[in-house]
Amino acid sequence: MSKQYDVFNGDADGICALHQLRMVHPAAEAVLVTGVKRDIKLLKRLETEENAAITVLDISLDSNRDSLVRLLDQNNTIFYADHHFAGDIPHHTQLTHHIDPDPEVCTSLLINDLIDNKFSAWAVCGAFGDNLHKSANNLAEQLSLSADATAQLREIGELLNYNGYGSSVEDLHFAPDKLYREVSLYADPFDFYHESKALVQLRNGYQADMDNALLQKPLFPDQKNRVYELPDLPWARRVSGVFANLKAREQEQSAHALLTRNNDKSWRISVRAPLTDRKNADQLCKQFPTGGGRAAAAGINSLPEEMLDNFLETFSKTYP
Repeated sequence: MSKQYDVFNGDADGICALHQLRMVHPAAEAVLVTGVKRDIKLLKRLETEENAAITVLDISLDSNRDSLVRLLDQNNTIFYADHHFAGDIPHHTQLTHHIDPDPEVCTSLLINDLIDNKFSAWAVCGAFGDNLHKSANNLAEQLSLSADATAQLREIGELLNYNGYGSSVEDLHFAPDKLYREVSLYADPFDFYHESKALVQLRNGYQADMDNALLQKPLFPDQKNRVYELPDLPWARRVSGVFANLKAREQEQSAHALLTRNNDKSWRISVRAPLTDRKNADQLCKQFPTGGGRAAAAGINSLPEEMLDNFLETFSKTYP
């Protein structure tokens, strides 16, 4: 039997997508390959692998293209599901792909469709984690979930997503592979909600970090779009993504940028397009080194300090 790898983004969407898939198609011996949310060039870790079965979830094909082509040429069979910008998709007999960059879609929702809605409550968690509240609520309504039940799935998704943010795994409460293994113990997310000690730890950490973040004020308070700066501290790196999502929901017609200092004095940036017009965040961030993402939400991992003014100007022009 060929060796198996599960390669997935370390956020809520990646974890919930893989969990759904593996409940229908188990692969107990699969090697897990993941990292912090922004560690997306994960296929580089497998570039010498041959004759393996590789599942890839919730990481940009465009960012992994060279590694993907190399792995296909080395006789690996690859299943790829994602919702980020892909660019040209290689044509290869050993590549199966399900990619949809629609801004209201995430990988958990794609997997939910592929497995005929067998574990849709976990797809709701993944969608909430990716800040796709409209899509998540629509699916919850199809499942006839109560408001309280929907709120529980929302909290699961947002806490799993919160755990994915950081400059390194050391910033996180749980390494994403360990958190996936914790999630994988529960077929029913409501059992996870009521029984998981890991979720309790994430809830407490989230509240403490968010209390710090909510003290921050926008840099330019008179502008429609909002820019926030967070310090170079673990709590700020952990909370950056969910804080940006919160601010986006708070003022839906505004674009948001969150600036966090890296250790080398560069900037780590999260961008959220207005929720009323989920466009161009990826195109904005791709204009700068280490930038990428999707139309509704994107980021830059390491923006040189001297390029910050250029970024802020481009941000304002992108969302006038």
